[in-house]
Amino acid sequence: MSTNHWNSSSPQSMIWSQVDDYMNELLIPEDKALEDALQANAEAGLPSYDVTPNQGKFLQLLLQIQGASRVLEIGTLGGYSTIWMARALPEHGRIVTLESEAKHAAVAESNLTRAGLMHKVDLRTGPALATLPDVKEDYPEPFDLIFIDADKPSNPDYLRWALRLTRPGSLIIGDNIVRDGEVIHAASTDPRVQGVRTFLEHIGNHPRLEAVALQTVGSKGYDGFVMARVTDAPLTK
Repeated sequence: MSTNHWNSSSPQSMIWSQVDDYMNELLIPEDKALEDALQANAEAGLPSYDVTPNQGKFLQLLLQIQGASRVLEIGTLGGYSTIWMARALPEHGRIVTLESEAKHAAVAESNLTRAGLMHKVDLRTGPALATLPDVKEDYPEPFDLIFIDADKPSNPDYLRWALRLTRPGSLIIGDNIVRDGEVIHAASTDPRVQGVRTFLEHIGNHPRLEAVALQTVGSKGYDGFVMARVTDAPLTK
């Protein structure tokens, strides 16, 4: 749930970060495995696109509320969000996480092993659109939740796959959909913005999805996410 660009030294963004720090200090205990993962990601030179602690906890709580045991994550990076979600799963649970970059996947595997969670994780390397057919074949049971947090131009394609891999009641969450507000510009030449716009339009027009999008601010700036629930019958919109 990271963002594109923002001025972290502006008065407004400093307040956002301070509020995040205050809330996290109250509600989210310090966690060595998660802190070690962020440090390892930074030392390996991975981009700082990880979800924030409060966003990771939000995903974890969603899985617990859902009673999820099967999760698909499109976009692993260094496995920080994967740790949050894997911890929410029962011992027999499984999170399949897809990462296009071999270097990122290696860091993620190290982080997940250190956290003692690899027995719950199926980490697959390669472009997600190339690995998703194998996921569908290997996991015939539908996923309870799919978290889409990868290259934004491919979001519409990821949504099509998500609909094939879910059931009524499953959740589909798409990250980084506000793009510092750029999402409102229909004439944008940024393929990430256009990918997000098409993604949202497909969600809004799909007869078996009910959804909401929320804007977020915080230590990662200004962005947002969309959450869609798969229904068992077409909705009247």
